[in-house]
Amino acid sequence: MKNHLKSHFLTTKDYLVSGEEFSLLYDHENEMLQTDPQPHKDNLRNYYNSTAYISHTDSHEGFVATLYQWVKKRALRKKTALITTLNFGPGKLLDIGAGTGEFLLSAKKKGWKVNGVEPNNKARILASAKGIELIKTLEEIKGNSYHVITLWHVLEHLPDLKETIQSIERLLITEGILIIAVPNFKSYDAKYYKKYWAAYDVPRHLWHFSRKSMRILFSEKLKLKKINPLVFDSFYVSLLSEKNKTGSSFFFKAFFIGLWSNILAWRTKEYSSLIYCYKKVK
Repeated sequence: MKNHLKSHFLTTKDYLVSGEEFSLLYDHENEMLQTDPQPHKDNLRNYYNSTAYISHTDSHEGFVATLYQWVKKRALRKKTALITTLNFGPGKLLDIGAGTGEFLLSAKKKGWKVNGVEPNNKARILASAKGIELIKTLEEIKGNSYHVITLWHVLEHLPDLKETIQSIERLLITEGILIIAVPNFKSYDAKYYKKYWAAYDVPRHLWHFSRKSMRILFSEKLKLKKINPLVFDSFYVSLLSEKNKTGSSFFFKAFFIGLWSNILAWRTKEYSSLIYCYKKVK
């Protein structure tokens, strides 16, 4: 990442683990935010040490976890259908940040040859129990070329953003598809909740993207073909944001904010989270 002009955007904190405060710096040229300070990548794992970090578990304990698992199950069907549609059938699939392996398991059942990367040991163990063997780092992949590479809410976690994007491009075949889902700090729910917006999730989220930034971060070989909304994310993120703000999960208030965010986004296209679909060209 180039050292573009940055200004202070807001101050928020880690509501999940440490309670530490972090600044968000606005990169004017790329129209994205950067968490500051960013923990050294060797220390980042400490900020994931929480039973409440449910993307590394299959927990159904509590209302939020149950809602998350319900949304995840519904999303799995849509994700699998999306990759099949964009690639015109099953092929070789790499999922980066594979969590507990649910998406890869779903794709495998549809005929995909799957590989996945997941740095969290507990999540890899849960995936292994499902018959999905994950590797720890992207560097362990040597010489493979994939028809589809996916990052479902993962790009924002990567400390070496530029280097990882370059590695992904090398692993994708010509005409291959790259699919990236990330939160959108330009959404209404982000603007409403401000420092309490759960999708800032500092310092686990090191970067915060807009539609403009997602158009210019990648080389000319990766052409943006379509953008899809993740409409359920606004409800889930609003529920977590209410808890950050008030200490309680006010379901009806969160539902209203999530719904209003989606209604406004129907016109502005600034949904709480977006899926970006790229195609690698020669």
